[in-house]
Amino acid sequence: MDSVDQNFNSTSSNIPNPMNSPPTITTAMSSANTIGGGVGGSGSSSALTSPTTLSRYENQKRRDWNTFGQYLRNYRPPLSPSHCSGAHVVEFLRYLDQFGKTKVHTQLCPFFGHPNPPAPCPCPLRQAWGSLDALIGRLRAAFEEHGGGPEANPFGARAIRLYLREVRDLQAKARGISYQKKNKKRKRPPQQNQRSQPPAAAAAAVLISPHDNASASQ
Repeated sequence: MDSVDQNFNSTSSNIPNPMNSPPTITTAMSSANTIGGGVGGSGSSSALTSPTTLSRYENQKRRDWNTFGQYLRNYRPPLSPSHCSGAHVVEFLRYLDQFGKTKVHTQLCPFFGHPNPPAPCPCPLRQAWGSLDALIGRLRAAFEEHGGGPEANPFGARAIRLYLREVRDLQAKARGISYQKKNKKRKRPPQQNQRSQPPAAAAAAVLISPHDNASASQ
């Protein structure tokens, strides 16, 4: 779950205006300083300018950052990332649910808690918890790369952690899937062989042989 659901990825460069006005979306390869002149408002960007040198993760992070910036510009009144709060980020995550492809059953659905429903149902589609969690990680890194300080990073707000936890628990119950991390089995230390025995124990093993034990028993 390295990225938001495929449907959102395909619309990240053509995201509709939440205020019902036609958007003007920047392309994925556009300069990051188009978003409100960057966090500091200076118009400078620390992002790489050559798209050929960017990894898949960096390209996805840039698209996410541009999409979030467009969402803030379409906000009423418009916001800049530096004036964004955790509440605005939560609203953004809820807004993305319309692009989700994960079926989340309601409690009234007969397939609630069923990991493999045998038939379709009218339950809504949502963004998967893992996709949202990865998205927040990329946006959190992008915010600091564009001049934002860690202490002012809205993507690290407590409200976002609570929201993601709520989404995770809800989807786990609705889909019958556990998101608990599996504990890795600890490797047992290699057993010491006879060569690593203490000198005193080794000497005793040499002096006391099975023949000596048999003689002593007689």
